[in-house]
Amino acid sequence: MIAVLHSRALNGMQAPLVSVEAHLANGLPSFTIVGLPETEVKESRDRVRAAIQNSGFDFPAKRITVNLAPADLHKESGRFDLPIALGILAASGQISTEHLAQYEFIGELSLTGALLPTRGILPIALAVTQTTQTSKPRRLILPLGNAEEAALVQQAEIYPGQSLLQVAAHFTAGLPAQEHGLQRYRAQPYSVTTHYPDLAEVKGQTQARRALEVAAAGGHHVLMLGPPGTGKSMLAQRFVGLLPTLDETQALESAAVLSLTGAFDTQRWRTRVLRNPHHTASAVALVGGGSTPRPGEISLAHHGVLFLDELPEFDRRVLEVLREPLESGRITISRAAHQAEFPARFQLVAAMNPCPCGYHGQVRCRCTPDQVARYQGKISGPLLDRIDIRIEVPALSEEELLRAPTGENSATVATRVQQAQTFQQQRQGKLNAHLEPGELEQHAQPDAAGVKLARDAISRLGLSARAYHRILKLARTIADLEAAATIGVAHIAEAIQYRRALAQH
Repeated sequence: MIAVLHSRALNGMQAPLVSVEAHLANGLPSFTIVGLPETEVKESRDRVRAAIQNSGFDFPAKRITVNLAPADLHKESGRFDLPIALGILAASGQISTEHLAQYEFIGELSLTGALLPTRGILPIALAVTQTTQTSKPRRLILPLGNAEEAALVQQAEIYPGQSLLQVAAHFTAGLPAQEHGLQRYRAQPYSVTTHYPDLAEVKGQTQARRALEVAAAGGHHVLMLGPPGTGKSMLAQRFVGLLPTLDETQALESAAVLSLTGAFDTQRWRTRVLRNPHHTASAVALVGGGSTPRPGEISLAHHGVLFLDELPEFDRRVLEVLREPLESGRITISRAAHQAEFPARFQLVAAMNPCPCGYHGQVRCRCTPDQVARYQGKISGPLLDRIDIRIEVPALSEEELLRAPTGENSATVATRVQQAQTFQQQRQGKLNAHLEPGELEQHAQPDAAGVKLARDAISRLGLSARAYHRILKLARTIADLEAAATIGVAHIAEAIQYRRALAQH
C-alpha cells in the first residue's frame, strides 16, 4: 500500500518540488522518515501520530516508511507534517487518493490536528504557479493562517484549511468541491497605504536634503558625515518616503524574502522596507548564512533601504562583505552541503561621525589627527569607492534651528523622484546607479565643458575609474531631475561635490 503526494522544500529563494511517498507494509509497527530530513522533519513522526489519532482516524499498526524525494535535497521545518499525515491516511485507505495528484500540501500540525502557519509561503506559492512541460500548476492546500499571504500570488489557487480533519474531509467525498471540504480562497483587493516620516520635519540641512533627493532619483548609495545631533538619523529614516511605491513584481520579490524568515506582514504590502541593524551585527546577520542558509539584512532590505548608523563602529570585516552585493545586487551563500542565492538590490544609507568624539573641528574636540585618521580609516577605500554620495551634515546654528523655514515635504520631493525615475526607465530600462560602463557611453556622456571638468577632477582628486563612472551616473541623475537631455558642466560640478565630504576631514 503506497500513496504519493506533493509538497515543497525551500532552497534559498527557490521552492523545489518534493514527492512525499508513504508506504505501509506488514511487520513490526514502526515509523521511519527518509530522504535527508533535518531534525524538525524527523520530529514530525510524533506530531503526525498524535494529530491522526486526535482527529478521529486510526493510526495504522504497520511498518510505515515515508520517503521525501529527491533524496539529496535537504528538508527542514514542519511544513511536511500535513502531506505525511495525508499520505498515511491515503495509504491505509482512510481517504480517497483520486484527486491527491491535483494538489500540493504545506502545513505544520499541532498534536490536536490543527494546522499551524509556516514560514516561506510566498516563494512556495510562486513556485506552485510555474508550469513545466510535463505538468500544469497544481492547487495549493495550506494553513488558514498563511492564506492571506499566499493569495498575494494572484495566479495561485489557494485552498486553506484549519485542521487535518477538514483537509481529509476534502478528499473523503470523492469530489474536491464539496461544502464539507475546502473552499478556494478569494483575496480582497489591497489598498496601498504607506506612512513614512515626513522630510518637512527636518530643519535646515538644505544640501543634505538635496543629496538624498538625488540618491532616491538614481538609486545611489549615500554616506552622511557630521557631528551628533545634526539630523543624520532623521534624514535616513525619511529617505524611504522619497522612493516610489513598489510595483507588483518588486513587492512580491520583497515580500518573498521577508517570508523566508516569517517577517512579512500583509498590512505592509507594497511598502518599502527600512532595515536598521545594530553595529554589533555579525557578517552572517548582515549577508545571511547558517547551516541552512537564511537571508541576512541586505536581502531583507531588497527593494528597500539598509541604514547603517555609526558606520565605523561596525567590525571592518563585517563591512567588507558588503562590497560585492553593492555592485551585483545579489548574494550567494556557499556551505559544504548547501548553496543558496538571495537577491540584495538595496540602497545603502550610512551615517558616521567625523572622529571618535564626534565633534571634529570644534573647540570641544580633543581627538588627535592620528585618532581621526584611524577612525575614518575603518571604512576601507574599496567600500567607500562604491558609495556614490558622501555628504556633510553640519551642526545647525541657533538661528537656523529656531527660524529655518519649513522645507519641502516628502510628497513633493517624491513626485520629482518619480518623474526622474520614469525618464530613466523609458531611456535605458534601469536606474542610473545600475548602468554598466558600456551603457554610460550611450546614456551619460556630458557636453564638451562637462568633459573638461570631469578630466580636471580625475587628475586633481586622483579618482579611480569606478569613481569617475559614479560621477557620470550622479550627473545623469541630476540632469534627469531637471528633465535635461544633456549632461552639462553644472551637473558634473554638483556630482563631484558629492564625492568629497570625507576627504575634507
